Amino acid sequence: MFRLTEYMQQLANPTPVRLRNPDRAVKPVVIWNLTRRCNLKCRHCYTVSADVDFPGELSQEQAFDTLEDLGRFRVPAIILSGGEPLDSPYLFPLAERARKLTRVLALSTNGTRIHGETADRVADIGFNYVGISIDGIGETNDWFRGVDGAFDDALRGVRALKKRGVKVGLRFCLTEGTHHHLPDLLKLCDDEGVDKFYLSHLVYSGRGDKNRGEDAHHQRTRNALDLLLDRAWLAAADDMPLDIVTGNNDADAGYLLRWVRRNFDDDKVAHLREHLAAWGGNSSGLGVANIDFLGRVHPDTYWSDYTVGNVKTTPFSDLWTGNDPMLATLRTRPRPLKGRCGECRLKDVCGGNTRIRALQLTGDPWAEDPACYLTNSEIGVAQSERLQVTPFRGKSHDPQHQFF
Repeated sequence: MFRLTEYMQQLANPTPVRLRNPDRAVKPVVIWNLTRRCNLKCRHCYTVSADVDFPGELSQEQAFDTLEDLGRFRVPAIILSGGEPLDSPYLFPLAERARKLTRVLALSTNGTRIHGETADRVADIGFNYVGISIDGIGETNDWFRGVDGAFDDALRGVRALKKRGVKVGLRFCLTEGTHHHLPDLLKLCDDEGVDKFYLSHLVYSGRGDKNRGEDAHHQRTRNALDLLLDRAWLAAADDMPLDIVTGNNDADAGYLLRWVRRNFDDDKVAHLREHLAAWGGNSSGLGVANIDFLGRVHPDTYWSDYTVGNVKTTPFSDLWTGNDPMLATLRTRPRPLKGRCGECRLKDVCGGNTRIRALQLTGDPWAEDPACYLTNSEIGVAQSERLQVTPFRGKSHDPQHQFF
């Protein structure tokens, strides 16, 4: 996650850079898909969820054993997700226990079922944050999410939680079919008192891979970032409440540096670059981990075809601190990147971006990320033909059989 508002605040009120201790293992934020069941049919769904029961999901006993291990391992944050996590039969008892075991507990939901007693229970547990996905206003959201009325139901959920004093964020996936609603969604955040806005770039995983031809064009992405940068600067300079973050395209860090060079002096640019380099860009396999509905552990939520192991047989803490070769390579800095990403002068602040897109298009996780929207001159590489996003034409590449 790229914390845009936080970096804007570094321009308004600079603080010293906190460097990561290379000898200290990073405890990851764990995104936990409790179930694959979901009442919506989103076009970008990385789990290809549906409103049916799926076999093999963790039992309540297995889930609680895993949670206790996460607590002993002292992970800094747990994000309970799905599918739709409210469809999990043990969401609330698990969340009540998780609240005592981790510093940050979040809920990632489509929001359509949060009202009445359900909203009361979410509020009573004390989630630090509830993220609700809305991908456009009205019919656009309903088309993107595959169910009529999803927008109205999600907005009802936002209002129910705000009424109960819960910190709420809206999550929005930028595509060719949704980009025109970005200004309206920012206005919706202001009108409803939403605390956070999260713009997600499309990742080619699950239905998101099958619909990768709908990814936002590079210029469209730049236009969206221009709007967010201006809004985030206003928030930082004028102490406006909306927190703006982006995800799944770490080229956003390079685009922010470009914006800073145009608007501030060299000292500000150098200061911000130090902070961005300390952050290091993409954190798959290092600062973020995923446990899926079957108990399989992945470097992040989009690496569904690469499994480190399964918590049904091995504790997460052992898997994460073991000798998995992909985790070791993802944690390498610089990563063994190729093409534009390998030559890029900004890879220290980007980390090579989202590797799964390169994998899905080429079969090589270290090839260039085709969703990088920065020009060759902006990243300091020679002019060359860029990797093009081609339509999905069959089975995705299976990384389990071709990495090593």
